[in-house]
Amino acid sequence: MPPPRSGPSSPPAAAFFDVDETLISVNSMSRFLRHHFKVSGRPRAAFDDAVRGLRALAARGAPRAAVARAYYRHYAGSDDRELAAQGRAWFAAELSGGELFLRDSVAALREHRRRGETVVLVSGSFAPCLDPIAERLGVDAVLCARPETAGGVHTGRLDVTMIGEEKAVAVRALLQERGIRGDRCHAYGDHASDLPMLRAVGHPVVVGADPVLARYAEAGSWRRLPGAALS
Repeated sequence: MPPPRSGPSSPPAAAFFDVDETLISVNSMSRFLRHHFKVSGRPRAAFDDAVRGLRALAARGAPRAAVARAYYRHYAGSDDRELAAQGRAWFAAELSGGELFLRDSVAALREHRRRGETVVLVSGSFAPCLDPIAERLGVDAVLCARPETAGGVHTGRLDVTMIGEEKAVAVRALLQERGIRGDRCHAYGDHASDLPMLRAVGHPVVVGADPVLARYAEAGSWRRLPGAALS
């Protein structure tokens, strides 16, 4: 039975969650890319080269959005439905390994659901990784990166990165669409790039020990959660 939703006597509220290192203990983008290369019959050396290229781009000071655009170019020519199937297989494998989900973050998400609040994932990852997670956790919506497709095939270009300020813009748009006041909402993030999203709501929550977010948490008396994984 689904949890009760907010009624007229309880003004609507929402909770927004980053995913990688906020709800799950791994970086879904890196882990899924490795899985994709493997099941596509590409050698491990090709994956290693791809990762080195992305890391080198970041080391040169490229913005996270630029690194994300480089990342999604590795899916050029991939069938969208095939990627969705690969995502489900990847998630099942990660889940079977144990300690995928972060205990305290998932407990917070479930509490928001119990209170009848709208629960939303907000991530720079994409649907093949996020849809199985969303289904597992029973969330209401997913705001994520949107790779460009043509005829169901990925072009390697990216329409929306869902990184940094794009997260805040997407959060505010959803709140306006659903008639929810931002000051009633929570947002959870683990990295400095989540800061615009955290500042878009009344109740920011920092997960883990990012030094930039830690300073904001201390100055603003924000709630903090550890990153211990579920056993």
